[in-house]
Amino acid sequence: MNDADRLDEISEVIFRLSQLASDHVILVEGHKDVAALESIGISGDICCVQVVGGAVRASEYVWKAGKKAVILTDWDRRGGILAHDLRDNLSTLGVEYDDTIRRDLAALTRPFAKDVESLDSVLALLKRRTSRE
Repeated sequence: MNDADRLDEISEVIFRLSQLASDHVILVEGHKDVAALESIGISGDICCVQVVGGAVRASEYVWKAGKKAVILTDWDRRGGILAHDLRDNLSTLGVEYDDTIRRDLAALTRPFAKDVESLDSVLALLKRRTSRE
């Protein structure tokens, strides 16, 4: 896949995320992830799983908010384990969740990054590289 196609596909996934942000809680690992999302125009109810006390507490937060969740942990080993724990806890509470955004971003950014906090850097890199073509 060339850089222009990759940039287009990442932009489409980010657009999907922005649509979900209006009525979902976005679950990320930490403050740097929040900053990266805000820098690419994503706002809304973003919950830092590690800050609130882990997967159980984050899942309870979503449940109490009466919303659905977007699991957007990093796509490294630790983020994968946390995503698994979130899926289990959210399911136990009967909370619907989306983990396709995470899956798609992982596949599209894997050559460049392994975490949410790098999304803004990856987009900037791809924009620079495509503007030279």
